[in-house]
Amino acid sequence: MAQTFEEISSSDFFYRNRDIAGFSNPSRAIFVAIREIVENSLDAAESLKIPPDIFVRLSFESQATKETQVYKLRVEDNGCGIPPRFIPSAFGQILYGSKYKLKQTRGTFGLGGKMSLLYGQITTHQAASVTSSTGETNKIYSFKLMIDIQRNRPIILDRKVMINKDNWRGTIVEFTLEGDYLRSMSKILEYFKQTAMVNPYANLTFIDPKGRLYKFTRATTEMPDPPKETLPHPYGVDVELLQRLIAMTECTTLQEFLKHQFLRVGDITAQKFLVSSGLTLVSCPQHGRLQPTDVNWVDGKARCALCGKETKFAPPKNPKKLNHQEIVRLTQNLKKFKDFLPPDANCLSPLGEDLLKAGVMKELNPEYLVVHQRKPSTYAGHPFVVELGIAYGGGVPKTGGFVLYRFANRIPLLYDEASDVSFRVINSMNWRRYKVSPDMPVAIVVHLCSTKVPYKTVGKEFIADRAEVRREIANALREVARQLGHFLTRKEHVNTEKKRLSVFSKYLPKIAQFSAKLAGQERVPDIDKLLKSVQKYGSE
Repeated sequence: MAQTFEEISSSDFFYRNRDIAGFSNPSRAIFVAIREIVENSLDAAESLKIPPDIFVRLSFESQATKETQVYKLRVEDNGCGIPPRFIPSAFGQILYGSKYKLKQTRGTFGLGGKMSLLYGQITTHQAASVTSSTGETNKIYSFKLMIDIQRNRPIILDRKVMINKDNWRGTIVEFTLEGDYLRSMSKILEYFKQTAMVNPYANLTFIDPKGRLYKFTRATTEMPDPPKETLPHPYGVDVELLQRLIAMTECTTLQEFLKHQFLRVGDITAQKFLVSSGLTLVSCPQHGRLQPTDVNWVDGKARCALCGKETKFAPPKNPKKLNHQEIVRLTQNLKKFKDFLPPDANCLSPLGEDLLKAGVMKELNPEYLVVHQRKPSTYAGHPFVVELGIAYGGGVPKTGGFVLYRFANRIPLLYDEASDVSFRVINSMNWRRYKVSPDMPVAIVVHLCSTKVPYKTVGKEFIADRAEVRREIANALREVARQLGHFLTRKEHVNTEKKRLSVFSKYLPKIAQFSAKLAGQERVPDIDKLLKSVQKYGSE
């Protein structure tokens, strides 16, 4: 029997393999659907640097099976809105979106929001409703749509245009899906709590199927600057990306190509690279053609290592005239060259120590809190920043072990904690040297922001164990652990002195009375000065 070959669309692929995107069971699916739509709403508000106001309502519709129910999910935000021509594809076409630029965003694959609607469609067979306005016109656009799974195209069932009398701006997404809220309730509430922690400038309102209201009020209106789009770094390119950049560029020389298509590459760096990799010929008036090792760079100028005279360069090649073998060689040389500057973090939008403190204080209200932001670092040419905090006492949950809060680009990571690099770093630490034991009420907050978070799965559940990321988390953890150790030492010292003073204050009056009686004096010595001196000595 002959084999049959066929092609399927990306919608069809994820329809058959929805477990990959996190929709593995009814309880997990309802959690992921809420998370993905809320993240899109947060991104939409932050793109305009507007404190987000997000309203989420999950209402019971009907009983599906003995274990699952049909719910209607409604998410409303005050974000930038979506132009009407993009709304159908933005919600009805898998792998279509605005997050494929090299930029720090919560979303990575342009997949989560559409997968939520796709899951709702395949479990309830009902259309989704999307209403949006950019606020730039006096119109609100509302679409009722489904996804053509076989062709990966939106099916528009209805389209309405309404007058925007109140100049409203934002997006409302409403659809039905099958799920198990009772089993996922704890994770959903924890998600909102942790989202409020790492987004202290956001108002989050959630109404559950029983009508219970959960409100997380912002602690500040201060917001980090929105992330900026950036260029790829030479260390992070491969042959395919290099071919795409060459096809798109308008530069006619390799030097201009390197300067305009890559991050932190200037004229001199580009020239050094072309010479060292043999992609441009160098000659000396006295010694003729030179090898790359015969060239010295002095004050940004190439000079002959044999006579010291300034060299001349042959006209550099046009990147569009490079053949496949030359492009492969160029890619290899880019990764080997040591003089490229590391990526800067101007394209990133970390929370900052003040905002992270505000978020943790708002949700945990600890007795002691210290946060630390590491300097920008890189892995595989991608910049990243680690922010880490450690909280002690107060409202920190007592679980008999450390409470770990993990975030990536302000996304709470609630599943697969044991597989995360942060968990491994924490367990490899020698906590005794910092006077910390696992039974103490200690919470550790780890936030990683990057243009490309090294997730291990499409579902964005945990961060892979990259050596560079592990090192930065470990260094940040040591820094805050040292400060916690100093606090615990001071606290232990204060407690010891309190016990000591309580002993003195209990027995000194009796000793004073007994001494006066033995000496035959009626006047009892004043012990207040002695207690004050002991207290002063103990506080030094």
